Amino acid sequence: MGRTRTYTTTIYQMCVDMRQELARVITTLLTCSLLLTDVRADWRPNIVVIVADDLGYHDVGYHGAKIRTPNIDRLAKEGVRLENYYVQPVCTPSRSQLMTGRYSIHTGLQHGVIMPTQPSALPLDSPTLADKLKEVGYTTLAVGKWHLGHYMKKYLPTRRGFDRFFGFYMGSLDHYTHSRCMYRRCAVDLHDDTPTTFRNVFNESGVYSTQLFTRKAVDLINAHSRKKPFFLHLAYQAVHTPLQVPKKYTKYYSKLMRPKRRLYAAMTTAMDEGVGQVVNAIKRKGLWKNTVLVFTTDNGANPGHGGSNFPLRGKKNQFFEGGIKGVAFVASPLLKVKNYINRGLMHVSDWFPTLIHVAGGNLRGTKNVSGINQWNTISKHQPSKRHMILHGIDPMDTVLSTTFTSFNKTFDIRMAAALRIGDYKLITGATNKASKHKKIFKPSSLVKLYHIGRDPKEQHNIAQYHMARVKEMLQVLQAYYKTSVPVTYPLSDIVQPRNSAWGPWR
Repeated sequence: MGRTRTYTTTIYQMCVDMRQELARVITTLLTCSLLLTDVRADWRPNIVVIVADDLGYHDVGYHGAKIRTPNIDRLAKEGVRLENYYVQPVCTPSRSQLMTGRYSIHTGLQHGVIMPTQPSALPLDSPTLADKLKEVGYTTLAVGKWHLGHYMKKYLPTRRGFDRFFGFYMGSLDHYTHSRCMYRRCAVDLHDDTPTTFRNVFNESGVYSTQLFTRKAVDLINAHSRKKPFFLHLAYQAVHTPLQVPKKYTKYYSKLMRPKRRLYAAMTTAMDEGVGQVVNAIKRKGLWKNTVLVFTTDNGANPGHGGSNFPLRGKKNQFFEGGIKGVAFVASPLLKVKNYINRGLMHVSDWFPTLIHVAGGNLRGTKNVSGINQWNTISKHQPSKRHMILHGIDPMDTVLSTTFTSFNKTFDIRMAAALRIGDYKLITGATNKASKHKKIFKPSSLVKLYHIGRDPKEQHNIAQYHMARVKEMLQVLQAYYKTSVPVTYPLSDIVQPRNSAWGPWR
């Protein structure tokens, strides 16, 4: 009897000890899980996207330009230079595709830019890049240009996923006064917003925009808590007109240079200096080792305003290479393979899924995403996942033509459109928007096919020699066109500034 009682007591004590030990193990596992979660949060990379405005293909030093861009050149050469990368031919469509990963035929923004008093905006039916990064714990910051709609507060940056916005809603502002003149009224378009407060900024008049946005970006980086990763979208006003720049930057360029080119070059150098200051701020904060930086232009340059797309044909507002082949690179210590030129086909819409992947997010809740996750293509030098790019379809840019041909039994070639499949690129419609409705075009002049690999300058239209390929590509264009939504390009409202500032009016 005594032995049984002793045995039972021993077993009971063993159970008590095992339960206590199990409790310690569970507590340790929970603690480790929390710590690992914190570590993963701490090591999600900071993401910086710098967008230049109207920067041409031949406007950076590493493309052979006689323009001083030492910081851009160094970052590009240390990282990955994207030399088969495309944007849209004009501002708003490019920015909308970067922010949503959606072709502009699916957002209604396929025609031109949003005009200052136009009641148009990036639609609310799909999240922005800032929305998706906030979902995984990022602080989201925007500095500089928006240009995706501002006629109602719900379309402003801080209602589209950004925690903070310092910049301007429209475009073509004076670089010093930060004002825009319309309807014989001039008013400031400079704002410092949060999701609940919208403040007009008047005390920065006289401060050059590039330096102002650089300073603000650096301030936000310095003030940022290291407990969370950040996403900084820095959209410079440079090098868009008006051509204005502090005199100290013109000293780098000969007075024999064409006056507009000289000012443009000086503006580019000022922007390059700003890029260097932003990177230095990230390094001083000790965050560079865990940062991914993307640099891109929004469209090609306008040579009439001092820019250059040499040796490419065409310019801003055109589907020729000069209007859509963009300057872009990625710089980051996190790249597996660095210091090389990537010639994989890429598009501005690819940043949306790529950066969401880098941040550990997902595409749930998105709509019509045309962008492709290209992180392995960039960081590991793997083949590009992209074989085709819809450069655009603009039914509002339609010319008059003579009789129909077999071409337009599949797609209306009077519309301005462009499609890239492999090395072949098809362009329909008139070459220049300015020429529309001024003459009647022959159908044969409205279809152009180029082999970009062999003819990057688009000097030889080979459409007549590859009729089967032309028809196949027109069928693809027609398939895209059937999925498109109507163009959102309403008449402008008659708007007056409030309290000497432009802003939402509805």
